[in-house]
Amino acid sequence: MSDPIPLEDRYHYRLIARAITEIDAAQAEARAAGRPVQIPLDALAARLGLSAAHFQRVFSAWAGVSPKRYTQYLSLTLARELLAQKLPLDQVAETAGLSAPSRLHDLILRWEAMTPGEFAAGGAGLVIRWGRFDSPFGPVLGFGTDRGLCGLAFTEEMGPEAAFADMVARWPGARLTEDPAPLAGWVAAAFGTGGEARLCVLGAPFQIKVWEALLAIPSGEVRSYSDIAARIGSPRAVRAVGTAVGRNPVAVLIPCHRVLRASGGLGGYHWGLGLKRALLAREAARHEAGHGARHEAGL
Repeated sequence: MSDPIPLEDRYHYRLIARAITEIDAAQAEARAAGRPVQIPLDALAARLGLSAAHFQRVFSAWAGVSPKRYTQYLSLTLARELLAQKLPLDQVAETAGLSAPSRLHDLILRWEAMTPGEFAAGGAGLVIRWGRFDSPFGPVLGFGTDRGLCGLAFTEEMGPEAAFADMVARWPGARLTEDPAPLAGWVAAAFGTGGEARLCVLGAPFQIKVWEALLAIPSGEVRSYSDIAARIGSPRAVRAVGTAVGRNPVAVLIPCHRVLRASGGLGGYHWGLGLKRALLAREAARHEAGHGARHEAGL
């Protein structure tokens, strides 16, 4: 297994994943009982086998905010609040969502699509390397050609075998080879460690248009499916947009988790709704932290 993430960070990521699970479960239990959500820091830290001070430090470094504040971000009302901001997609189109100021680390993202001929041929003749990696949200599978990542899949919910089969079915004509080393830097960049990430995706022309629109959604913000349909010039194609969003092959880098129903509901997420909530919460928390830092600096 290749892993671009330092050992200490991998420990922190797994710890945070457990903490998020505990927070999510406590919220669900409180809602079912009709009582306010109360998760004392000492109790949560004890369930993780840590002192409260150590846990607070680790969690805050990962999420950018305290465990208490992050719990508020995990609230199911978060999606509705973000969507209610109604920020126009054109407002941020010039950044293409690739180096948004809300990110803690600059990310240079080079994007291209494979040719229509390569799509029609199912990737015939392509050599796709793949590998297993750790991430802030659990293990992932990375896939890439010489030109960039063509797939990034979370495996926690469906399992590594099913996730692998799900991904390789997208390129039936390609030759797969396990060779994680060339992908390691791109995968690390996808999860905010800086540097350059490259994308080279295989999709139908309509899918490519939708995925390009997703790239224009900055971290910490969301859009509705109808917003995306309008953005690509097909306002009546909301259902087709939803299908294309669901077929996104590159989790996180092509941020399909930032698309919600017009009502503010989460809608679906190929890798699990719990993960979608965690991704949105972390991005919103880091957006707030970055905004606060810039405000204090007078920017």
